[in-house]
Amino acid sequence: MIYGNLADYVTGEPLVDTDDERYRQKLARLLVEERGFAKNELEMRRRIETLFAHQFVASKIDIVVSITGQRVMVLRYGPGSLVTRERPAIAAARVLEENQIIPLAVVTNGEDAELLNARTGKVLATGLAAIPTREAVLKMMPTLDFTSVAPKRREPELRILNAFDVEICCAGGPCALPGAKEG
Repeated sequence: MIYGNLADYVTGEPLVDTDDERYRQKLARLLVEERGFAKNELEMRRRIETLFAHQFVASKIDIVVSITGQRVMVLRYGPGSLVTRERPAIAAARVLEENQIIPLAVVTNGEDAELLNARTGKVLATGLAAIPTREAVLKMMPTLDFTSVAPKRREPELRILNAFDVEICCAGGPCALPGAKEG
């Protein structure tokens, strides 16, 4: 359902007003107004593009949180079950930056959430209250592992994103990137 347009809470840019976008905006407000992050510590709508087996996929990371210039948490929103969103969120946190892992990942449907350790894949906490405050993340930082994934693990993580985030086009088949080497 499209309701018109709305302004992004963090950047002010115009966006299409949908139910999903309303949840994303609610989450951005939660991070700033209740969890204590500054708007300039939130990076909105990052993407990771992959092409495997003739399948181009643009994976979306709704919010990347940084503290003192260090990326510490990714947040991915999607309606429905959280457990099906865990693995691609972990993969995104592992490969979004080439020089570091982003150690915390949050998956949420806007009503529930899980905080994940991106290195181990372990669920650290559940519920919207699991989304940590800025102060809590600062306290965790000395124990967080920012070491990048091994180079041999990078492609498998990208393949996981590609497989989990593929969307089927309206014609009922995959939508490969036109003109691409594998497309």
